[in-house]
Amino acid sequence: MLVVPAIDLKDGRCVRLYQGDYQKETVYSEDPVAIAKEFEKAGAELIHIVDLSGAKEGKAVHRNLIAQIAKSISVPVEVGGGVRDLATIEDYVSLGVDRVILGTIACREPELVREAARLFPGRVVVSIDVRGDYVAVEGWTSESSIHYLELAKLLEDAGLRAIIFTDITRDGTEEGVNLKRVLPLLETVSLPVYLAGGVSSIEDIKKLLPLEEKGLEGVITGRAIYTGALDLREAIKIAKGMA
Repeated sequence: MLVVPAIDLKDGRCVRLYQGDYQKETVYSEDPVAIAKEFEKAGAELIHIVDLSGAKEGKAVHRNLIAQIAKSISVPVEVGGGVRDLATIEDYVSLGVDRVILGTIACREPELVREAARLFPGRVVVSIDVRGDYVAVEGWTSESSIHYLELAKLLEDAGLRAIIFTDITRDGTEEGVNLKRVLPLLETVSLPVYLAGGVSSIEDIKKLLPLEEKGLEGVITGRAIYTGALDLREAIKIAKGMA
């Protein structure tokens, strides 16, 4: 199982939001490139980057900064937030981004997701972000009428690299993971799944390890690393069975 550290970008800085609330942000670094290098040094095999400003505005706001991060490290990066068309996906791939994450557009134009997966095989990931049972869109500022399991089933045969499942009510809270919703997802689809939201301790990592055989390929964590509640290097070792 991979432990994937997260970098959320807003106004050029590395921040974390509390439960996706743009009014409740904590700034953790003015230098996201340096943070990415620290994650690489700690042994990360994939880095998760979200353009929070882009998610809200529906376009790539931090393109140049993301390009700088991708060029400064050898670890693959995945990027989401504001990706609404094929041109943006193509641009990110050309910048050296390994995987591109689609969120809002997956709800609104599932056929575009299928086309993207066909054009960029192995590089397209869909993020299913839920508040309750329904998928949130527009940078988590509004809620769709699509049940998260319905969306997962709809896209299962689209050729995706993986699904990221985020429980927004746990995101940035360090309250621990919510298995009540991720377990049905793992039972519903055969795609690799990454869990985000609430991962707060080594105990959470240990709790999730048995789910690897059910299709949980990785966990994404942010705030817990920044606050020191989770030691990234130790978490990676435990997740790989090296500790």
